[in-house]
Amino acid sequence: MANYMTYEDLKKAVADTGRPYDIQMLDKAYALADKAHAGQNRRSGEPYICHPLNVALLLVELGMDTESLAAALMHDVVEDTHVRLDEISASFGPDVARLVDGVTKLTKIQFSSVEEQQAENLRKMLLAMSQDVRVMIIKLCDRLHNMRTGDAWPEQKRRDKALETMEVYAPIAHRLGISNIKEELEDRSLRYLDPVGYQEIQDLLAGSGGEAFVTGVASVIEERLAENGMPNAVMKSRVKSVYGVYRKMFIQDRDFEEIYDVYAVRIILDTVAECYNALGVIHDMYHPIPNRFKDYISTPKPNMYQSLHTTVIGHEGIPFEVQIRTKEMDQMAEYGVAAHWKYKAGVQGSDKLDERLAWVRQLLESQRESDDAGSLLQDIKGDLLPEEVFAFTPKGDVINLPAGATAIDFAYAIHSAVGNRMMGAKVNGRIVPIDHKVATGEIIEVITGPADKGPSRDWLKIVTTSEARNKIRNWFKKERKEENIQQGREALEKEMRRNLVNIPDDQWDGFMAEIARRQRLNTAEEMYAALGYGGLQLSRLMGKIKDEYAKMRAAQPRPAVLGDIPLRQHKGTDGVVVEGIDNCLVKFAKCCSPLPGDEIVGFITRGFGVSIHKKDCENAQASMANPENRERWVNAHWEEQVQENYKATLEMVAMDRDGLVGDVAVALGELRVPIYALTARSADNGRASMSATLGISSTEHLNSVVAKLRKVKDMITVTRI
Repeated sequence: MANYMTYEDLKKAVADTGRPYDIQMLDKAYALADKAHAGQNRRSGEPYICHPLNVALLLVELGMDTESLAAALMHDVVEDTHVRLDEISASFGPDVARLVDGVTKLTKIQFSSVEEQQAENLRKMLLAMSQDVRVMIIKLCDRLHNMRTGDAWPEQKRRDKALETMEVYAPIAHRLGISNIKEELEDRSLRYLDPVGYQEIQDLLAGSGGEAFVTGVASVIEERLAENGMPNAVMKSRVKSVYGVYRKMFIQDRDFEEIYDVYAVRIILDTVAECYNALGVIHDMYHPIPNRFKDYISTPKPNMYQSLHTTVIGHEGIPFEVQIRTKEMDQMAEYGVAAHWKYKAGVQGSDKLDERLAWVRQLLESQRESDDAGSLLQDIKGDLLPEEVFAFTPKGDVINLPAGATAIDFAYAIHSAVGNRMMGAKVNGRIVPIDHKVATGEIIEVITGPADKGPSRDWLKIVTTSEARNKIRNWFKKERKEENIQQGREALEKEMRRNLVNIPDDQWDGFMAEIARRQRLNTAEEMYAALGYGGLQLSRLMGKIKDEYAKMRAAQPRPAVLGDIPLRQHKGTDGVVVEGIDNCLVKFAKCCSPLPGDEIVGFITRGFGVSIHKKDCENAQASMANPENRERWVNAHWEEQVQENYKATLEMVAMDRDGLVGDVAVALGELRVPIYALTARSADNGRASMSATLGISSTEHLNSVVAKLRKVKDMITVTRI
């Protein structure tokens, strides 16, 4: 018989803590959950009650209170069984019921698209967390146990859950400071997302003999600290998590030997003064690596993490990190906000809990006026980034920002009035561009202009924080309404022309009013204004416009198919036979850029010869439906031996890196393909967008070029336009 976890195991773990838990409440919660889940099994075959028991055990390890454990035992009963929330409230009180309800609600809301659903669930999660952070801690433990037993899921569900865990839950665990849960969530997600890379790093770590090395170093340091008047130092050692190594090897493109903090020794002391004394001892014992010292004691991270970090090279020539902190700092580093319960049992008041959760309320506040769910999702994920930088104002105030933030983000973090009036910036006394990436330790002075200056629209493409983005949008929303409407409408009309979306004038107003209504806006003008100030993203709106346009066209009478049209026969040149006429002037339509191998048809223009289109071209189909044009369409096909080159344009998206354009050019050179144009630009999310116009002889030739380009390192997509 399988060895499943029981309630007796949980009670033993509770008793071992020596903390004053309310066992009667836990007994009652277990009895209710056991009865409600009776007969239910998980995919792995174990009784369903094992899942809430394991979640509760994780909370015991974090030191959470009785109410959290009771809520964990019952966290699935409202959603999956007949038990109602009011029954839980009557038996256990409103606090436990609110925790159960908070955990249940995070996954129950349905929206019109997956992205909007995910964004709204994130908003709900943050809202629940701002009201009672225990909801989020229970949810993290719930997700951790699910990931531990994820092998029972189907392959696609494993990957979906792993991606969601990596993008949302692990960063939240980081921002709450619960490092053990964060690292395990990342490692277990990586095992499903990239099993080969995961195994490669596990093998590297296993073969490095690192644990024996750091254990030996820790004992040597302990002896030296005792000699220097610090006999009470507690030593810990660790090897970096698999995902921590993966991120530096595969995302930052470093070799294993180039990662300096794979091994770390932690020194836990009684006072802050001893921490700085110990730092001097370490630098005396080992050679410190320049620019690898970080003082998080004087400048804590946003999740209140404090420690001294220095990287040194041992006598074996192996670099390792030394972390020096007090007992309280170590508790905060291990348990984050959960330390509030683990080490403050029976103490009233919020301690520094409100301060640690200020970022949640700030994020919700900045999103309150957001018009676009996709933008919300991007902002929330951006603000949960694990890395931060710390810079200083000339007066010495510390401003912390996500890694990659610019001088504009810095200005708006000080105050919206400073950001709106910004004209430039000085870093350590030297003028820098406004898109300068802020680095830790810089002293940044914002140069301001007159009070009525206002930001530039281009800043929306430069800033990285949601706070700056929303403050810029709000300025344009209030100050430039007419300009926003005009710019938004012009941008929309241009994008619709590019996508061949042609709305008749008599249907335009009704069509746009319906699109605005679907965006929860009252009028089309409000929609144009939102596009103008950046509250709505044009790329997302176009998807909805194309859907509505397709429905509108489907409701209209179907155009005649090509075979039903009486086509006259002409003959042409340039590798194309236009049936019926010799040596007529032929040009290739830019709307569909036909190539040898495509099925084609010709249109007799007035004075410019025959325009050749692909048979399935939208413009061709629309013209054939018009009785005035039907007589001007003629049959055409490619000559059997076509030697000429025809222009075709390819759009490429790749991860941005040095040498990318050169690699693309080399690949095209190896194929001996004529290049008429090649452009590249940086896009969002660390990507680059490229466009190449090439000389192609046939669709087969084109397919071979596309296949070659897709093999270029870091290439994501290659599409013909």
